Formats: sequence, C-alpha cells, structure tokens
Amino acid sequence: MRRPLFPALVVASLAVGSTCPSHLLAQDATPVANTAVVDAKAAAYLRDQYLADLDSTHVKIVALANAIPAEKFTWRPAEGVRSVSEVLMHIVGEWYFFGPVSVAGQPPADFGAPRETLPKLEKTTDKAAVLAELDKSWAHCKAQLAAADPAQLTGRYKPWNATLAQAAFGMTGDQHEHLGQLIAYARSVGVKPPWSK
Repeated sequence: MRRPLFPALVVASLAVGSTCPSHLLAQDATPVANTAVVDAKAAAYLRDQYLADLDSTHVKIVALANAIPAEKFTWRPAEGVRSVSEVLMHIVGEWYFFGPVSVAGQPPADFGAPRETLPKLEKTTDKAAVLAELDKSWAHCKAQLAAADPAQLTGRYKPWNATLAQAAFGMTGDQHEHLGQLIAYARSVGVKPPWSK
C-alpha cells in the first residue's frame, strides 16, 4: 500500500488537532487550542534545535544515498511501496517545501504548486540527479531556517496554524521515519549504514 503523499502533514495534523492533510493545506486552518506560544528567545532556541536535528538527519540520509548502488535506486520492498529513489526524492520535496514553510520560510521561487511538484520530484531515479537534488534542497531548507527571524516565530504559521514547536516536531518526526525507512531499504539491498561500520 502506498504511503500518503504528505506524511509530514499527517504527523503535523495530529499535533494541531486536524483530521487530514488536506485540512492542513487550507489557508484558514481551524484555530489551535491549548498550545504554547513562545517568546523570541525561546523561538530562537527552538529554531536552532530544529535545524540541528534536521541537519543530523540530513547527514545520515545523504550518507545512505551515497552508499546505495545506483542500480538499487529503483528497488522497492513490495509493489505499491516507494522505491529507494522515490523515498529520497520525497525527502527532497520536504526540504524544498515543508521544512522551510513550517517556520515561515518559502519554497524556491520556481517550486510551483506542492500538489503538482512533489509527485513530479519522485519520478527522478538517476543517482547523480538524486544526490544533486538532495544537496540543493537541503541548502535551501537550511538557509531558510537559519534566516528565520525569531521575533517572527512566536505565533502560529499558515497554512497549518501550528506553533513552531508543533511544526518542528511534526517535520523532524517525519524525517526520522524516512531515515529509518532508508536504513531498512539499505540493509535489504546489502548495504550497511556507513556510520555503523
């Protein structure tokens, strides 16, 4: 069974009390009850920890992408489940879009509509192209997060009406899920995670 197109949004939907990803994509999301809004100092700390966690996950994802042979990029554990390249390009889409937008950043100017662009990204299977997109998308995500003004991160963010903490936990939780998925994929094709050698 194919996983949802927007897993980061599914996780975030649970955090903000929504019921489905499409609700989170609405520009007028239902107000969130009983959530803490932080001051600028706390927001700066949360932003930096969020970025550090994503950066740590990024390093391992890229290490796995490099270690898995090119001929295994189209391998999938079962019919209807994402292949290695599809998982990696799904992560690319999250770094271009969900990571930055979750803390009031922006996707690249030419990113297009997420519902159209994200599925197209997953069609890339060439290893060199996937690795290039991993680098490019992470550079974009990191720059957007690092540049986020803490004074502007103290409320809730459209389109999800989530606090910074909710958005960060939703996104990093999803990234760790994909890292675990890629570790299982790598082991299934005979590749040991480089950091565990």
